[in-house]
Amino acid sequence: MAEPDASQVPWFELRGITKIYGEGASEVRALNGVDLRIERGEFVAVMGASGSGKSTCMNIIGCLDTPTDGEYLFHGVDVGGLDRDQRAMIRRHFIGFVFQGFNLLPRTTALENVELPLVYRRVETSERRLKARAALATVGLEGRERHAPSELSGGQQQRVAIARALVSEPTLLLADEPTGNLDSARTYEIMDLLVKLNQERDLTIVMITHEPDLADFASRKIVFRDGKIIEDLPKGGT
Repeated sequence: MAEPDASQVPWFELRGITKIYGEGASEVRALNGVDLRIERGEFVAVMGASGSGKSTCMNIIGCLDTPTDGEYLFHGVDVGGLDRDQRAMIRRHFIGFVFQGFNLLPRTTALENVELPLVYRRVETSERRLKARAALATVGLEGRERHAPSELSGGQQQRVAIARALVSEPTLLLADEPTGNLDSARTYEIMDLLVKLNQERDLTIVMITHEPDLADFASRKIVFRDGKIIEDLPKGGT
């Protein structure tokens, strides 16, 4: 999929996005007419109580779910017009995911965990190994390539997960509570890493968090309530 001129279109845009689960008396309107435009290189923190719609919105942005109504444009392409395989292609080539749970294969080395997305893309062994080593170096894990997850701290495991998300060179990183399983010291290390990736690589990051102090690391804060965006503030905004 060819990328349009980034100066002409937003990195991605939601227009009137609605997501409804169930029917009749059991209907749940998880998103209710959400409009959101995010430009290249932004670091956006997404906040809101459980059930506010933030995770549903993240799933739609990540092409893991589809809206009931509205338009989702990714790099100028209408995702609603794509089939399942085409949406999977966007995920593989353009989007990296980081979750609260590290989701590492326990009996596999750090290097092999990071290589995994490239295995699915059928990248040759020598090339994917080179890219995986470079990704681990980016997150500060040189020399840990052959360690299993059980031999790494929680913070190091999350760094492996971030390296795995980066190895495909995505244009968008989606992070869902990426420090939720970490202590305070490791939390701030991971946040500093995300800021560095955002600033030095111009990587667009959208991060779900419940913690206001972590949202302060982002350049923009969006707050959901009852399926709608109720606040959209730049860093330092009130």
